[in-house]
Amino acid sequence: MIRVLMVSDVYFPRVNGVSSSMETFRRALAAQGVEVRLVVPRYADEPDEPGVTRVPGRRLPKDPEDRLVSWRSMHGAARAAAADCHLVHVQTPFVAHYAGLAAGRHHGLPVLTTYHTLFEEYLQHYVPLLPSRWLRALARRFSRHQCNAVDEVVVPSSAMAGRLARYGVTTPLRILPTGIPLDRYATGDGAAFRVARGIPPDRPLALYVGRVAHEKNIGFLLEALVHARQQCPEALLLVTGEGPAMVDLKRQAGTLGLADSVRFLGYLDRARELPDCYAAADVFVFASRTETQGLVLLEAMASGLPVIALSAMGTGDILADADGAIVPPDEPAAFGDALGRFLTDRHAWAHLPDQARQTARRWSDEAMATRLAECYRQAVGESVAGRSKTVVEARPA
Repeated sequence: MIRVLMVSDVYFPRVNGVSSSMETFRRALAAQGVEVRLVVPRYADEPDEPGVTRVPGRRLPKDPEDRLVSWRSMHGAARAAAADCHLVHVQTPFVAHYAGLAAGRHHGLPVLTTYHTLFEEYLQHYVPLLPSRWLRALARRFSRHQCNAVDEVVVPSSAMAGRLARYGVTTPLRILPTGIPLDRYATGDGAAFRVARGIPPDRPLALYVGRVAHEKNIGFLLEALVHARQQCPEALLLVTGEGPAMVDLKRQAGTLGLADSVRFLGYLDRARELPDCYAAADVFVFASRTETQGLVLLEAMASGLPVIALSAMGTGDILADADGAIVPPDEPAAFGDALGRFLTDRHAWAHLPDQARQTARRWSDEAMATRLAECYRQAVGESVAGRSKTVVEARPA
């Protein structure tokens, strides 16, 4: 049994790709003989859970979803939790990075990190007063320094590996995507979801799932919907999720005359509501250019939902050989035309749902957990061998 400590600045109930990746791997790794322990933030009064240490923090201004954890508390919790572990796996680059790295070095453990977020493309949306070239340079330097401080970097896509190599990261990079639990998305009740939301059973329905943030390029989807409605006037776009771009996007939808064609549903429970939502839609749409992987594409495909998406950064690995997907040019009119044609004649695309499911099977959580478990065993084995070598060399002749 290998014991791994995962340290992160985010976790459930905060919903994002990092939380989903940790939860998916934690569950699937158990079958591979890997016990995962967590040190993560406390958001409110979450119940105690075996193997999970919650660290107190405070709310961030203008960001009620996240917490800034106490530096001292996170470091103390990580050091204590790592005492009988074999390896530390850092998941986020803030306080958790430094706490996990310090805990690993204190106990002589290998330290891995997963580079989940392309900060070079994100910072300009949150610090708009500074020149974007300064922010990009800062993000590259920050990422290079952190990645070169650990023993191995896990990246979810080949595009991300290439980007980090160009930053000057010299630590070994391992491409290992997060898998998805296929069974979770196989039994959604789409008809019940439409009834509950007052959506007619025959209304053409496109779906976006994810954080409602500027870097997700949801405004592009709204512009594309204007063009799609020229072919399919009854088209409806559901936007599920929460985030800082909500007010701006609602304003944009009104300006574009889409008040009756877009619904912002907010957060949906991943276990109960989200599978039904996927099952209710006719097509999944996605336009982010900054994804490190794009797990929601795989969730949609596992539900038998065809995808219309831009192929950029991490989504390129999924879409490169994906059946059940349409990849239009990166332009709202062309994207909207593809969406309109699909929704107008869905019977012509009746083969895509089965193809989408076949694509999703190649990205199962079991398959990816097997690869991550082997990564852990290799890192632990190399660490033990290195310590043995040091002891031998230190002996007097």
